[in-house]
Amino acid sequence: MSEKIVSGIYIASANGGPMSGHNSVSIKAGKGIEGDRYFSKTGTNRSTYRGQPDFEITLIESEVIDAFNQETGNKFHESDFRRNLVTKGVRLNDLEGKDFTVNGIKMFGVRLCEPCASLQRRLATSILPELVGKGGLRALIKSNGIVRLGDLVADEHS
Repeated sequence: MSEKIVSGIYIASANGGPMSGHNSVSIKAGKGIEGDRYFSKTGTNRSTYRGQPDFEITLIESEVIDAFNQETGNKFHESDFRRNLVTKGVRLNDLEGKDFTVNGIKMFGVRLCEPCASLQRRLATSILPELVGKGGLRALIKSNGIVRLGDLVADEHS
């Protein structure tokens, strides 16, 4: 079984702005990633789902990105998918509705982060049906800390 790790970290400082890659980021419970558009309240999709914020942090599997590029003949960079954390070896769908940790920082998988029209416009290619059910995970942050490339992702109930 492969290691379950963070393999990419990205934020956008302004709504619609470019995603920038980082080796580490500071995250705050109930707020998000310092420097990200949602942390500074400039992001437009500050939604809740069943009473829980689902904008604080988003994750996507590197394996999904690789498969999408291979199946469609594209060469999109992982940052093009506009998720904050890219994971490797993690089945994110299994974390929906569950507590999990990244480098010991507590998080909760609120709901799947399905592909949207905005992402399809940005990529200028069809993302459906390839990414339905594979677009990542929206999570809330339950404790403060630093997330670094290579940090372990763990399901708290396993």
